[in-house]
Amino acid sequence: MTVINAIGRRKAAVARVYVSEGTGKITINKRDLSNYFPSTILQFVVKQPLSVLGATEKYDIHVNLNGGGYKGQAEALRLAIARALVKINADDKSALRKEGFMTRDPRVVERKKPGQPKARKRFQFSKR
Repeated sequence: MTVINAIGRRKAAVARVYVSEGTGKITINKRDLSNYFPSTILQFVVKQPLSVLGATEKYDIHVNLNGGGYKGQAEALRLAIARALVKINADDKSALRKEGFMTRDPRVVERKKPGQPKARKRFQFSKR
C-alpha cells in the first residue's frame, strides 16, 4: 500500500495531503472532516474531486492544513486532493480539469502601499 502526497494552495492556505487505499476517512490536523469543517457546503467542496470520479469510499486521506481562512483552506484541500488523484491515475486528469479542480486560483490579497490606509484606498484629499 503506497502513500501518494500532493500540495494545494489558495490565498494564504496550504494543504499537504497524503492519500492511501482505505475506506473514505478524511482526517484534517488529526480531526475528522465533519469536526474540522462543520459547514456542509465546505465538506461538499472538499469531497468534489472524489465524487466526480466516484471514489468517495476508496481512499483514506490524511491532511496537514494551515494558514488562511476556512474557505481558502477548503479550496486548497480540494486542489491537493485533485492533484493526488491525478498522481494515482493520470487518466482522471481531463475529468477533473473539466470541472475546474486542477487550476490553482492565483488571486491573493494585494499588499498595503505606504502613504495609503489600505491597498487601493487613499486618504481623503484636502485642497486647503
